[in-house]
Amino acid sequence: MGKRVGSRRRGAGTGAWTSPSHRHHGPIYHPAPSLIGVGTVVGLEHAPGRSAPVARIDGPDGKEIRTLAIAGLATGDKIQLHEGAVERGSILELARIPDGTLISNIEVKPYDGGRLVRAAGGSALVVAHTGVEVTVQLPSGAFKRFLATCRAQIGAVAGGGRGERPIVKAGKKVWSTRSLARAPFKVRGVAMNPVNHPFGGGAHQHVGRPSTVSSGTWPGAKVGRFSRSQRRKKMRAAEKGG
Repeated sequence: MGKRVGSRRRGAGTGAWTSPSHRHHGPIYHPAPSLIGVGTVVGLEHAPGRSAPVARIDGPDGKEIRTLAIAGLATGDKIQLHEGAVERGSILELARIPDGTLISNIEVKPYDGGRLVRAAGGSALVVAHTGVEVTVQLPSGAFKRFLATCRAQIGAVAGGGRGERPIVKAGKKVWSTRSLARAPFKVRGVAMNPVNHPFGGGAHQHVGRPSTVSSGTWPGAKVGRFSRSQRRKKMRAAEKGG
């Protein structure tokens, strides 16, 4: 009798596959647009489940707000909320941000709180202002136009060097991915035994069968590439110009 493959064993996420949400800071979005003035950074904290740290800010109304920490931001720095000078960490509308400025935590729709460029070290570039829209170059290199009323944070997200730090040992790898609900290691199917994976076994490591599966395949055999034959036919026809 065979065993379930890793993706099936994980299921919807239970036990070891669940992120410890009681340690998380919760949603980190831009403050309400009605909050206008100057805020003071009172602390920078590690955020489990996120690649970037979180900045605690004392708002102009006396209440504490939390935003993504910007590279170079320090305790005691002042940030502008919705109006004022273009300074590191400030939250402004794209219409107020000049061309050539690095930004992060960009809103896709006005006042949605920030959806794009939120990972550690990420930054986008304001390229041009054209009427009611602003063109931004994303980290992927793609150019995207946003409404000028969408908000963004000035500067790149902090924590950009996290990928350069060595893990050193396997145990730290396990605990570092625990809060992300991500598997620390991924074993190749051809390296397993036949009881563990459909690609396992054999005199040498090879798949031994077609690596593509159809949509009607039973769950235990749904491994490999999920490309559909009809999709491949359409791609080939498009390449030929048919």
